[in-house]
Amino acid sequence: MTAIGRADRSAESAPASQQGMRRQNLAAVTGAVAAHGPLSRADVAGHTGLTRPAVSSLVDELIGRAALTETQTAPSGRVGRPGRALALNDRGPAGLGLEIGVSHLAACVVDLRGEPRVWRQVERANAGRPAGQVLAEAAALGADAESEAAALGLRVEGRVLAVPGVVPNTPGGLVTHAPNLGWHDVRPADHWPDPDTVPEPENEANLGALAEQRQRGQSAETFVHVSAEAGIGAALVIDGRLFRGARGFAGELGHLPVHPDGAPCPCGARGCLEQYAGERAVLREAGLDEAGLGDAGDPVAVLAGRARAGDPATLRALDRAGRALGLALTSAVDLIDPDALVLGGAYAELADWLLPPLRAELAARVTVRPWAPEAVRPSSLGRGGPVLGAAWSTVQRIIADPTRLPVRQAG
Repeated sequence: MTAIGRADRSAESAPASQQGMRRQNLAAVTGAVAAHGPLSRADVAGHTGLTRPAVSSLVDELIGRAALTETQTAPSGRVGRPGRALALNDRGPAGLGLEIGVSHLAACVVDLRGEPRVWRQVERANAGRPAGQVLAEAAALGADAESEAAALGLRVEGRVLAVPGVVPNTPGGLVTHAPNLGWHDVRPADHWPDPDTVPEPENEANLGALAEQRQRGQSAETFVHVSAEAGIGAALVIDGRLFRGARGFAGELGHLPVHPDGAPCPCGARGCLEQYAGERAVLREAGLDEAGLGDAGDPVAVLAGRARAGDPATLRALDRAGRALGLALTSAVDLIDPDALVLGGAYAELADWLLPPLRAELAARVTVRPWAPEAVRPSSLGRGGPVLGAAWSTVQRIIADPTRLPVRQAG
């Protein structure tokens, strides 16, 4: 992150310009500590290009906003006072992530370092239930997580809700379509019991991609993140920035046709990817269905267990799913030229069986550019990516603009 060292000579007023410049310099200091910390004040000056007196003033404000802490380092053996190091605060500001899945609710609180400090998940059959009931239960889970975080000295400064649906680029937090939940035009704020803690909804695939990007060190990589629960979602990160599309509808990979005259899809089209690589399709092809699963538990774990045991029907179903994914992702590779394709969610847990046919399909079809098999890889976050991404979103915003945090009174 580059510090802004002089006033912008535009038409805006001088006070506004100075305020904006200080905001950017606060972000530069916080970003340097986030990327390279712990750092001394002199090191911060070196990373940002700011003068030491300027750094000292900015650091004092950031400590007052509880964004940074300064601690005494271990003795160096040299003459003089022990050094002091700046680090992101592991108490105080935090982000709350919530997730509504088809079969679960989850909550996670992370501190400013991005470390998960509270994690809760409960199994819930959310498909087809009234949206108000599901949201009320999510709010209760979030309140419990916030209480637990408060006992650890953390204060939630922002809340983001991951949902398996379309959240357009419009104000008001509207989920226009979440077919696997049975939601249409649901606004979480209309059902949230506490108006002061309403979360901002976001598509779960987008949040999974943001979590993956953070896990890889906020690189400027271009990649496609593909994830699955009941449906299939994808997110595009281009040069390190999430691409939502003109209206927020980017990433609907599940309804990309892989067999134009194939099986009918509930969306009204035929041959959609979800009919070959979605959870229900794979279970059906493996000779399982919801009734057949009974009390066996998590469908993904059941599939993995049967594949590990060498069950022929399950192996055929996963091979078919991997080849369908390869067909769909060939288009993504040819269209946007990504550095990588990342399998998240349930796909990450089934990667041992999905990757060989997927890679084979890509090798046969990506012919106009070099493509390495290892460019397709599973996410290390598994199915935890969306709720982590939701929690980390608040932390990223604070680091990008620490003035979001109030200045706390001394003592």
